[in-house]
Parts: sequence; C-alpha cells; structure tokens
Amino acid sequence: MGDVGHTRDEVRRARYAVAAVFAVHGAVTGSFATRVPWIQDHASLSAGQLGFALAFTAFGASCAMPLAGRISHRFGSRTALRGLIALWTLALVLPSLAPNLYTLCLAMFAYGATAGMADVAMNALGVEVERLLGKSIMSGLHGMWSAGALTGSAAGTLAAHLGADARVHFALAAAVLTLLGLLACNWVLDLQPAADEEPPPRFALPPRSALLIGAVGFCAVFAEGASLDWSAVFLRDRLDSSAGLAAASTTGFMLTMAVARIAGDAVVNRFGAVRTVRAGGVLAGLGGLLVVVAGYPAVAMAGFALMGLGIAVVVPLCFAAAGHSGPNPSQAIAGVATITYTSGLIAPSLIGGVAQATSLTVSFCVVTALACGLALFAGVLHTAERGGRTRVSPQAAAVPDPRP
Repeated sequence: MGDVGHTRDEVRRARYAVAAVFAVHGAVTGSFATRVPWIQDHASLSAGQLGFALAFTAFGASCAMPLAGRISHRFGSRTALRGLIALWTLALVLPSLAPNLYTLCLAMFAYGATAGMADVAMNALGVEVERLLGKSIMSGLHGMWSAGALTGSAAGTLAAHLGADARVHFALAAAVLTLLGLLACNWVLDLQPAADEEPPPRFALPPRSALLIGAVGFCAVFAEGASLDWSAVFLRDRLDSSAGLAAASTTGFMLTMAVARIAGDAVVNRFGAVRTVRAGGVLAGLGGLLVVVAGYPAVAMAGFALMGLGIAVVVPLCFAAAGHSGPNPSQAIAGVATITYTSGLIAPSLIGGVAQATSLTVSFCVVTALACGLALFAGVLHTAERGGRTRVSPQAAAVPDPRP
C-alpha cells in the first residue's frame, strides 16, 4: 500500500471505526453461538454430526483467509472491508436455513470463509492504525470483539428464552449488524496499493518465524478453547456443582478475558509485549494449577478466571508480532492464523479424549503445562515491541481471531 499521510484526527477516527467493526464481528459470533441447540434440532442432528458440521467453520476460514489480502489489494482497504464485513454479517442467516447435515456443512463452510476474510481485513487495518499511532492497540480491539460477542450472546439468549425462530432472529440480527458494520467502515483508513506493489500470494508456506509465533498462539488458544468448552463440565462432574454455578464459571472466564483485553494495551505500552505475555503465562499457569487441585467450586472458578486473565492479550500480540515481522508478513500472518485456528479446532476434542482415557483433572494438567509454555517462549514476540517502527503492508498484515 502507498504510504499516504494521515492526520491525527483521521487516525483517531479510524481507530474507533475499526474497534466498532471488531464489535460487529464479535456480535455475529455471539449471536450464532446461542442458537446452536436450535440449529441442531432443526437439522435433526446427533451430537457427533453437529460437531462434524461445526468443524467446517474452521475449514472454510483456513481456505478463504489468504484471499482477503488479494481482495484488499484489488479494491483498497475500505471497499474491501465494506464488502467482506457485509458478507460475514449476512452469512449469519445461512446455518438457520439448513435442513440437514449436508446443507449445514455447506452453510458452515461459507460462514467460516466469510468470517475469516472479514477478520483478515479488519485486523489488517488494526495493525496499520497501530503502526501510525506508534503504540499498542490490538489488545483493545480484540477486547471490543469480546464485548461484541457478549452483547450478541445476551441478545441471542433473550431470543432463545422467548422461543423465537432462529431464522427470524438471525435475519433481524444480520440486518442490524450489516447496517452498523457498513456505517463504521465509512471512517476506516482508505489505503490503496502502490503502483509497483505486487499482490500478495494466494497460498505460501509460512516462514520459520510464523511457526515460533504460532506456537505461542497455539498455547493460548488451546487454553481458551479448553476453558470455554469444559469449565462448566469440570465444575459439574468433578466438583458436583449446580448447573447455574457451572455456567457462571464460563461466564467469569469470558468476562475476565474481555476486561483484560480492553485494559491490555496500557499494560503492553508500559511493559512491552514480551514481559506482558511472560507475566500472563505465570498467571495462566497458576490458574490452571488451582483448577487441577481444586476441591471446592470457588477455587476452580478462581482458577478459570485467572487463566482468562493470563491468556487474554496473547493472541492479539501474536497477531501484531506476525504483522510486523520480516520482509514477507503475509506469509507469517497466514502461518500464525492457521496454527491458531487449528488449536481452537482440536482443543475441545483433545481435552475430551484425554478425559475419556484418564480424567478431566489430567486433561487440565495438559492445559496448565501449555499455559506455562507462554512464560517460557514469550521471547519470540519481541518483534511486536518494534511495531511502531516497522512498515507493514496492510493487506499483508491480516490476522484472524480463532474463535468461530
């Protein structure tokens, strides 16, 4: 992209506009998650069939993410984001229309593909605004995603409580979120490619730097996926907690992550990416240890909350590090994105497999070990601390969030 000058006011407005797009993206995810039981009943699926169909979300995202860079190069950052965020919000309707397993798989593939491409475009602009400001903002942007997800989840919970048809719910949500997303895009940066700039490759093997950064992201996303999907089960089965208390544990984990991400930029700007992730790894490891040894629900809930606090900013910082690394950031971004998506995909099933063979306590010993790995390998994120001084091609610096 051409390095066109921007005023401070333009960059400030662009920051708020991208934050709003992040919130819209998260609201789609939160809306969908609350109506999965309705979708399962509508398509007459078993639990195994539902899990198979949901896996197509990650497959679609992984296949489509590399295409977003070329779309941004072809149409410019603002037009590309407008189109991709609209495709994503409108794709929310598709899963509710699927009458069987095969059509749901196709719907989830399209849902995941549009999610990944929109994620790429909005993170690309987030990295570019961060570069122009010369300070960390990625944690706060992902905090806005979490806030949007919580808002969408709350609205979806109300719709489910009222017995609303998910087709009607999703159609209304898609209309509102599409309008909000398009309005926000009016103030994002409009970056155009330089005349001599080559378009990014469609597919390329990730460089070694992406593997190292992706390994850190893998640890964080594994702990996140395990905690989101298994914290309530752990409290119910391991500690005989009530259903309400078990659900509160998951809510507490999500809230600590959202709050930590929103506040995380100030910590990163003060202490740097490496020290922040290292301290987060210590907190997450301590939280995992509390879960493993917990004899009372309150102890386990505190452990899950600490894990959420510790891993909250890791993925945004991995994304920033990849976007600011090396001469070919697009390859690094694609590699980190693939690794984190894979982690989010395999974590819940691997935890279940280990629990089936041993126990849930042993499963969370694995989670705790990976959380401690954050403290050991945080040094690979040193490139994120130089983000304000490194020029990044926006369509190359594109990083998706691994939550479907």
